[in-house]
Amino acid sequence: MKKSTRTVGPKGQVVIPKDVRDETGLVEGSEVSVEAKNGDVVIRRVAPPTGSYVDYFTATYARKVEQPVDVKRIIGEEDDGRINLR
Repeated sequence: MKKSTRTVGPKGQVVIPKDVRDETGLVEGSEVSVEAKNGDVVIRRVAPPTGSYVDYFTATYARKVEQPVDVKRIIGEEDDGRINLR
C-alpha cells in the first residue's frame, strides 16, 4: 500500500482509500475506533463487527480468498461452539 493524502471535510469526515479498505476488510457498516495518540490520529478496525464469524468472514475476507471456502463446515464449527467470537 502506498501512502496517500486526504482532506478533512467540513464535518470532520475523511474518506479511507479503497486500497486500504480492501486490505483491512473495511466495508460499508464496518466499525472503526478513532483515537489521538502522541499528536497523531489512529484509526483501527473493530473486529469482528458481529458475533458470527461466518457473517464477519463473508462481509470482509470472502472476496479475497483464492480457494473455495467450506461455509457449511464453518457454520457447523460455530454451532458446535468450537468457534466463538462473542
